[in-house]
Amino acid sequence: MNGGASVGILMLDTQFPRIPGDIGNAASFSFPVQYRIVPGATPEAIVRRDPTLLVQDFIAAGRDLVVMGCDGIVTTCGFLTLLQADLAKALGVPVATSALMQTPMIAATLPPGRHVSILTISADDLSPAHLAAAQVPEGTPVMGSDPNGAFARTILGDQPQLDVEACRADLMAAAERLIQAHPQTGAVLLECTNMVPYAADISRAIGRPVFSVHTLLTWFQAGLRPQRFAEDPPDPPV
Repeated sequence: MNGGASVGILMLDTQFPRIPGDIGNAASFSFPVQYRIVPGATPEAIVRRDPTLLVQDFIAAGRDLVVMGCDGIVTTCGFLTLLQADLAKALGVPVATSALMQTPMIAATLPPGRHVSILTISADDLSPAHLAAAQVPEGTPVMGSDPNGAFARTILGDQPQLDVEACRADLMAAAERLIQAHPQTGAVLLECTNMVPYAADISRAIGRPVFSVHTLLTWFQAGLRPQRFAEDPPDPPV
């Protein structure tokens, strides 16, 4: 068994550092999680090629996590929304493949005249198919990080070293470009799981709420393992 971890996380096959806030760093969560790496699922293979070619590998790794006792499965790349239907069908437990899945819910919270905008690691690679699979409303603005910037070079290039401050500045600049281009943005959703360490800085820079895979996973876990309060009756004996 997995020692109480209700969420299983399917990891890409990477070497870049998983700093606090990154979904691949277990210290990013106040609850235990379980990991499985999917061999061959590199950033290049998932973002710039066709992730559906690896769907059976993701299913196999997901089944391992379910056997270990995980009650729900998430992934570490927003582009894996293309695998949502296949994984949900094959694994038999709740599955959340992408931060993008939050878009309709966030949009419903915003005042009239405001909309969600998406910040992605690569606007050129985030296709209408990715957005449709996550039920992102048509016309939702999308802004990519600088393809030559520190963040994209490190993550998509799977570099072994990461300059945190350079990545922070890179993503704050991208978010500011997004707001300049779409001033009616009421909230920003970070497609890329590796953007989470910079979410608070982005929010301060643009003065908007920022959602991410971390907000998705926290919500997901809250449903899988609802919090028990003092007035609740104890669990019945087994």
